[in-house]
Amino acid sequence: MSDFILSACSTADLSLEHFERRDIKYICFHFEIDGTEYPDDLGKSISLDKFYNMMADGAMTRTSQVSVGEYEEYFEKFLSQGKDVLHLTLSSGISGTYNSAMIAKQQLEEKYPDRKLYVVDSLAASAGFGLLMDKLADLRDSGKSIDEVYNWAEENKLTCNHWFFVSNLKYLVRNGRVSKAAGAIGNVLSICPLLNVDNVGKLIVRSKVRGKNAVMKAQVQKMVELANNGADYAEECYISNSHCYEDARAVADMIEEKFPKLKGKVKIYDIGTTIGSHTGPGTVALFFWGQKRVD
Repeated sequence: MSDFILSACSTADLSLEHFERRDIKYICFHFEIDGTEYPDDLGKSISLDKFYNMMADGAMTRTSQVSVGEYEEYFEKFLSQGKDVLHLTLSSGISGTYNSAMIAKQQLEEKYPDRKLYVVDSLAASAGFGLLMDKLADLRDSGKSIDEVYNWAEENKLTCNHWFFVSNLKYLVRNGRVSKAAGAIGNVLSICPLLNVDNVGKLIVRSKVRGKNAVMKAQVQKMVELANNGADYAEECYISNSHCYEDARAVADMIEEKFPKLKGKVKIYDIGTTIGSHTGPGTVALFFWGQKRVD
């Protein structure tokens, strides 16, 4: 195994156990709910069930990214031990955290000129970010050097496809992604937007589908169209959900039926408090390896 630190933001939305098992270090974002601030620490400070129940009851949320100072302290902990670091951030199309990490990197490079500190803009989010991190952990564990893993990440990160739907528009309205009028009409008509993450890491509404069952089928169809080798897809598939496991399980069942050569079963994770603050409960996100995102 190569001896370097592989690191991510907590917004990769893997479980605490998964991060530990794969030896992926992480740094926490922050969120505030009903005026109380917590670290986005994978459900340790506040359970995800409680968090989403509070949102459903009308609690207001805010999020804040990792600061330059926090990054500097976090990276230095490893550099001072003589370790090189490869860190991936949440997509710059969603957060400014990549810029903060880069400033910290530049400051630390002067102090530790003999160490390698790579920062990669993942252009990914939630368990799509997690799927990318797991692939990098596989490469590390196979003996690849930090430079080889870094180069693979930069060359292949856009092949991690993200497709998700939102079943309650009020949270997109709250965050300004949907107008109040469109949100009101959409909820009456049971409109579920199907979104993806584009090639610059931004969330884009691709279609407006009427009904949850229909949007689930549309989501799975995107995987049929875009996954490596189509119906013969033989790699891993991840799903993340915000307090709607039954919906996530229904999508996973469709995928396992459509893709008989899938590597293992679909892995289902929870959307954490940072991403969930913006999507709200009722979001199911699908992640797989496929065609490179071009727009």
